[in-house]
Amino acid sequence: MNSRFSTAVHILTLLASMPGERLTSEFIAVSVGTNPVVIRRQLALLRNAALVDSKGARGGGWVLARAPGQIALSQVRVALGSEAQFRMHRNEPHPNCVVGQNVRQALSHVYADAEEAVNTSLKGWTIEDLLNEVQSAARRKRNRAKAQPASKSGK
Repeated sequence: MNSRFSTAVHILTLLASMPGERLTSEFIAVSVGTNPVVIRRQLALLRNAALVDSKGARGGGWVLARAPGQIALSQVRVALGSEAQFRMHRNEPHPNCVVGQNVRQALSHVYADAEEAVNTSLKGWTIEDLLNEVQSAARRKRNRAKAQPASKSGK
């Protein structure tokens, strides 16, 4: 898997954190720390999977197409298609190398097992779960910051 899955989850969690507000790809890009073009590509895949909806023109932007609790992370992974799958390396192995000529076949079995395990795990998580985790982490940080003694100035 590459970072596209985590980017998609970031986008969906951000949208879930601001219900009823339409967020622009530029706004989302600032949160993710990437270019709006990257965000628009991800949003297009998520829209095709009916996970987000958009409105163009004035007042436009992106919203979740369904409740955050109804978006399983496995659905996000499916929406990304081959972009979120384990991949084989692209280099052609040496024709006389026993490992090079057979490692892809052997690794395909490992990847199949890993895909099944990942999909099973992701079915148990929703965007709502992620939003709750994010909000809990933010509360813990605020509480730690409040608990820190004020620094002494000067002397």
